[in-house]
Amino acid sequence: MLTIIDKYILKRYLVTFTVMLLLFIPIGIVIDVSEKVNRMIENQVPFGKIAIYYVDFVVYFANLLFPIFLFLSVIWFTSKLANNTEIIAILSSGISFTRFLRPYIIGATIVSFTSLMMGFFFVPKASEGFKTFRYMYLIGNGREEMRDNTDVYRQVNDDEYIYVSNFNTMSETAFNFSYEKFKGDELDYKITANRIRWNPKKKNFTLYGFVKRTVGPLDDVIEKADEREMKFNFGFEDLTPTVYIAETLSLFELQDFIEKERKRGSANIDVYLVVLYKKYSIPVSAFILTIIAVAVSSMKRRGGMGMNLALGILIAFTFVFFDKIFGVLAEKSSIPPLIAVWIPNIIFGGLAYYLLRNAKR
Repeated sequence: MLTIIDKYILKRYLVTFTVMLLLFIPIGIVIDVSEKVNRMIENQVPFGKIAIYYVDFVVYFANLLFPIFLFLSVIWFTSKLANNTEIIAILSSGISFTRFLRPYIIGATIVSFTSLMMGFFFVPKASEGFKTFRYMYLIGNGREEMRDNTDVYRQVNDDEYIYVSNFNTMSETAFNFSYEKFKGDELDYKITANRIRWNPKKKNFTLYGFVKRTVGPLDDVIEKADEREMKFNFGFEDLTPTVYIAETLSLFELQDFIEKERKRGSANIDVYLVVLYKKYSIPVSAFILTIIAVAVSSMKRRGGMGMNLALGILIAFTFVFFDKIFGVLAEKSSIPPLIAVWIPNIIFGGLAYYLLRNAKR
């Protein structure tokens, strides 16, 4: 059962975190608009696409920066409790420091679970819209980079190969499609099309400018059609460019995709695994950062709340720095992605234990 003190602290925890998000996200939007408005005007981006982009922007950055917002909000209201001698009164009543932490842990559980579900199912869709908009309209060479990275050539299985160029995730359309089916070492048939479009409701593809060439013992058989619907052993995600594919897939889609890419011997497996493991590691960081924030800010300091906030900002950005560095190392070096992704939590988990033990004293 939650006591009055538990409810009081838990309410402050959740309200302060929510207010922190509501304050900083509009600031982030204003800064982003001021930086990108000229390019949006140059590219004549429709207002509807801009509105959808900023909805995705809010979800994407709220998920990305929630550990920092959480950390600073806990330091903020805990420092106020300490400056008002409320923590001294609570501990003087016979409540242990560990018991004092309980509402914080409950709050971290609520925030972590919410972040976990968002990362599993909602953030991927926002990431797709956010990154596609940036590549199409905002990045200087974004269209060229998309074009360079959207020439997809993949081995579907032991005897099937596909190729497309200029894939567009927004229209779910690709060009210069080629599909090759082998029997052993010999080509059985080949399908080409000028354009291929994914049909999400039917779960199949429409091929425009369809040509099928079946290799015969003496003569080849050629079929042609202006338009034809077909099902293949690959899906929409197999045509998605590698620029940001992993971040656009929900948990189960990402797991299936990684398994397929592993069977195909993809060179980008570590990149995809980093995205998968971060879905779990980032919510766990909420507990670690909450404990560090309470340990740092639960004592009165000569510099007051400003000193606690300065120390908190230093620790928060150090955590983000470690997270980014080890994420890149996992993608570019021989460090196993699982270890690299969890190293920041391990390091700061040790720091949390050390600070908590000293705070109890």
